[in-house]
Amino acid sequence: MAHNKITLTKLFSYFKIAVTGKEKEFSTGSIRKAVFMLAIPMILEMMMESIFALVDAYWVSSLGANAIATVGITESVITLIYAVAIGLSMGVTAIVARRVGEKDIEGASQAAVQSIFLGIAVAILISIVGILFPKEILALMGAEADLIAEGYGYTQVLLGGNITIMLLFLINAVFRGAGDASVAMIVLIVSNVLNIILDPLFIFGFGPIPEFGVQGAAIATTIGRGTAVVLQLMILFFGWSKIKVTLKDIVLRSQVMFNLVKVSLGGIGQFIIGTSSWVFLMRIMAEFGSEVLAGYTIAIRVLMFTLMPSWGMSNAAATLVGQNLGAGKPERAEQSVWKTGKYNAIFMVFVSFVYLIFAEYIIGFFSEEPKVITYGALSLRVIAAGYVFYAYGMVIIQSFNGAGDTKTPTIINFFCFWVFQLPFAYMAAILFDWGAMGVFLAITFAEVLIAVISIIWFRKGTWKSVKV
Repeated sequence: MAHNKITLTKLFSYFKIAVTGKEKEFSTGSIRKAVFMLAIPMILEMMMESIFALVDAYWVSSLGANAIATVGITESVITLIYAVAIGLSMGVTAIVARRVGEKDIEGASQAAVQSIFLGIAVAILISIVGILFPKEILALMGAEADLIAEGYGYTQVLLGGNITIMLLFLINAVFRGAGDASVAMIVLIVSNVLNIILDPLFIFGFGPIPEFGVQGAAIATTIGRGTAVVLQLMILFFGWSKIKVTLKDIVLRSQVMFNLVKVSLGGIGQFIIGTSSWVFLMRIMAEFGSEVLAGYTIAIRVLMFTLMPSWGMSNAAATLVGQNLGAGKPERAEQSVWKTGKYNAIFMVFVSFVYLIFAEYIIGFFSEEPKVITYGALSLRVIAAGYVFYAYGMVIIQSFNGAGDTKTPTIINFFCFWVFQLPFAYMAAILFDWGAMGVFLAITFAEVLIAVISIIWFRKGTWKSVKV
């Protein structure tokens, strides 16, 4: 009994240190403790990121199937922005973690500034397209005329304000690479609280705020994220984290920028492959009508919420790999990956049982329409069946990225998503007439394949000699 008490007390004190970010050294000491210290704030950060989507889905669901479908279609397009943002952020995390491991804090600060420049440039281009062509984007995705008329404002605001998404990801990647995961988490808590408060005000109207409908969800989210970005910049400039940016850092450094782009290209490539695959799957799902699409959209939102802790653990593995390689400890880097993978698998098995048992109840929380619940629950169960494979797959793919080897996951993603998943989904759903079930199976089988291939490749150990 006393032993349990000591363990729980120690666990609570570790949790407190992890959340406040007092632990800064991850290339020495206990690997289990290092994983815990990094993973806890990263898990909370990732869950905060997915709460945006769940809160929007909850409030928008009362506006009907068209509104939910608008959110689903727009989100699948927005994932292409996420692809660029997350891809760049992989390069940022790998380079910052490596520099921190080498004790070169100035080099880490320079990489941070170049990533912000790059993010702003890319976001401006996307904003122009999003503001000018929201209706055309929805039509391209197979949306019906009444859905376009009702929902294009949502698409216009989210794509137009994508700079908030881009910078939020990139600057948090700087904090993660530096081991300041708690700072990234606090920033997202602030933006989420704002989004939760503002969502109903802008959707349904309140006092001087008019009723914007589904567009209101996009306005609230953009304000929430924008406020978070201002907070991030203050933290960087006032030196409230390990990385401090001064005025002399705010210059274009072509060599640092080139290195960042080179490492990030693989990250962007692998996510564009993955997310464009989601876009095509959403396009296939649109063939089965708004209710099936709404069920799938809700299920994916719910799945993303529980995938976020997995992402958090995967990001912890990436930082540990980067910092330990920087400190010249490749074996410690490898041990960190296997330990993180094991913890992730334990978590994912638990979650998959929850989905298998309570699928209808979970989807019913978001919608009362029987067809939406049926297809949403089916989607949850089939996709969650492969969760234990996702656990190892995600951790190992992120570990390659943390080492700066973004090329390997790109090749794995290309084969598993484009060569296998998309043809399988199309043939099963459309040609063999399995309907939505064909798409759900394609998702599960592809993730199992990713896990198997990445484990075999990781064991070769070539990632240990990558230079960034």
